[in-house]
Amino acid sequence: MNTIAIRTQQLTRNFGAVRAVDGLSIEVPAGIVFGFLGPNGSGKTTTIRLLLGLLEANSGGAQVLDYDTRTQAEQIRQHSGALLEQSGIYERLSAADNLEFYGRVWRMPPAERSARIKELLTHLGLWDRRNELAGNWSRGMKQKLAIARTLLHRPSLVFLDEPTAGLDPVAAAALHEDLTSLVAREGVTVFLTTHNLAEAEKLCQQVGVIRQGRLLATGTPDQLRAQAGGPRLEIIGKGFTPQVIQQLQAQPMVSGVQVNNSHLTIQLRETKETAPLVTLLVGAGAQIEEVRKGKANLEETFLALVEEK
Repeated sequence: MNTIAIRTQQLTRNFGAVRAVDGLSIEVPAGIVFGFLGPNGSGKTTTIRLLLGLLEANSGGAQVLDYDTRTQAEQIRQHSGALLEQSGIYERLSAADNLEFYGRVWRMPPAERSARIKELLTHLGLWDRRNELAGNWSRGMKQKLAIARTLLHRPSLVFLDEPTAGLDPVAAAALHEDLTSLVAREGVTVFLTTHNLAEAEKLCQQVGVIRQGRLLATGTPDQLRAQAGGPRLEIIGKGFTPQVIQQLQAQPMVSGVQVNNSHLTIQLRETKETAPLVTLLVGAGAQIEEVRKGKANLEETFLALVEEK
């Protein structure tokens, strides 16, 4: 089995004068959740359509599951699942009948089809409600059913385009758990587009950041976070005077200091013992209420990348 599920080389797509995807070159290892991050209109959905062979690139190329997107798009779609803008759920059918229909579309044998439907609906907590009309369900339940539809034929690769968009926080968190569990069970590669940075941080082993069609950075969440300042010490308290800040900035392990009211952030060059910094603050008259070591989250990293570029 190829260890690379998706490879693109300078993939480019224009819509008139607008360049939606601009020289995209990425590699997505097989068996991981890859997060494709960017604001609305950054080219995420266009990239998925290029990878599925639903759009043709103006230049560059891509291989998906070892198939060329220009000449072997049908084979790519046969081995992939996709949840794009529309869920693909028929609201006048029951959950079971929805999956029965798609199982027939995929020409799954009757016994295999029935077993697979029960397996997915059970795992997603929907089996007991399988005979209810999908149109009567909440958005979160419909989205779970759409995930089941996407995985029904056991694809090697799944494209999920903003799967939690419009869900309330509880429904989104539940879908996160289901996705994590299903990916582990199914062994699929997931290409997940989102502008929800917290979602990506929870789900993804690798991420790429895109803006206006151009790739800004790619790597593991930890690698991207390192670009936003590395480790830091966060301190809540009072008395962070200019003189205190000057003393901190003179310390070899400190690369930067920021103060926002009662919140002091010290960017560190290294993660060795930081107690001397706290001792310095107390000795200079600062009143410390809380101290914690931390690192930039993915949202801060994303904003830093966008501002830099």
